[in-house]
Amino acid sequence: MALSKLDNLYRQVILDHSSHPHHHGELLDGMTANLNNPTCGDVIKLTLKLDGDIISDIAFDGSGCTISTASASMMTDAVIGKTVEEALGFADIFSEMVQGQEDDKQEALGDAALLSGVVKFPQRIKCATLSWHALQKALENDGNSKVSNLSGHK
Repeated sequence: MALSKLDNLYRQVILDHSSHPHHHGELLDGMTANLNNPTCGDVIKLTLKLDGDIISDIAFDGSGCTISTASASMMTDAVIGKTVEEALGFADIFSEMVQGQEDDKQEALGDAALLSGVVKFPQRIKCATLSWHALQKALENDGNSKVSNLSGHK
C-alpha cells in the first residue's frame, strides 16, 4: 500500500512539471540547441545564458509528451545556477539512470531523479533524455544552433 502511495506521488510530481513547466519560454539570446525525436515527434528548443562558467538563465520551448516536457522542466531546475561541468555531469548521470544504472549521485538531480522509472519503458527513454541531450549540445557546441534528430542517441 505504501509503495502505491509513493508511486502516485511520483506520478503527481511528473504531471505537475508537465502541466506547469518551469523555465518554459524563450530567451532572446544565448546558447541554443534545437532537437527533435523523430520516433514520437517531440521537439525542443533550449536556450541558456552563462555568467562566466555558471548557467545564469535557461528556458525551453517546443512540444512534447508528458515525459518529455516534465523532464525538460526538471532539467532546467537542476542545472540553473550550476557550472557547465556540473550540468554536463548531471546530463551523464541522468542518461545512465534512465538506462537502469544506479548511482548515489542521482539525488543531486532533484525532481529529475523521479524519472528513474522510465527504464521500465524503453520506448520513452528518448522522450526523457531529449532535453538533456539539448543541454549537452548547447554547451558542447558553444550554442551553435541547428535542428538535429535524436535518432543517434539511446
